[in-house]
Amino acid sequence: MPRQLAQFHTHYGQQSISKWEIFHYTYALLHHPEYRTRYAANLKRELPRIPYAPAFQKYAEIGADLMKLHIEYEQQTEYPLQCTETGKLNWRVERMSLSKDKTQIKYNSFLTLSGIPPEVYEYRLGNRSALEWVIDQYQISTDKRSGIVNDPNRPDDPEYRVRLIGQVVTVSLETVKLVRELATHPIQ
Repeated sequence: MPRQLAQFHTHYGQQSISKWEIFHYTYALLHHPEYRTRYAANLKRELPRIPYAPAFQKYAEIGADLMKLHIEYEQQTEYPLQCTETGKLNWRVERMSLSKDKTQIKYNSFLTLSGIPPEVYEYRLGNRSALEWVIDQYQISTDKRSGIVNDPNRPDDPEYRVRLIGQVVTVSLETVKLVRELATHPIQ
């Protein structure tokens, strides 16, 4: 039996704890707001410290839910954004932009998506929200050195990016909800 597994069995007095439960526990712990604040400096320069939280099972459950949500982001239900269409139908996107109040995305000259809840921006991937990451990454760009063009438009599925935006909003909101629930369970 691996040493870490044995340590969890000994600490919690439960021989039934599995490797997957420890993995999910750790995934939840890495999302816990108190953990991220307490260990911020350490996380920048060394491997994360994994303390034994009192509510192991709850962390493992929330971690499993978070992991499933993040891995299966493209299977999530689209958040019902309001779509305002003007002009000629066109799903092609060159570059999307976010309004100053962050409640709307100008998808292209044909489509504006609005009704983005402010909580969406609480789920962050590094220094920006998941939604801001999608807006930044799903644009046409050309590598200056090679001249290779990155075009996220899909001729076989032209509405993919609009669906993806709705799904990322759902994932962000559900993540925020789970992290808030996690925050009600102290680390130590």
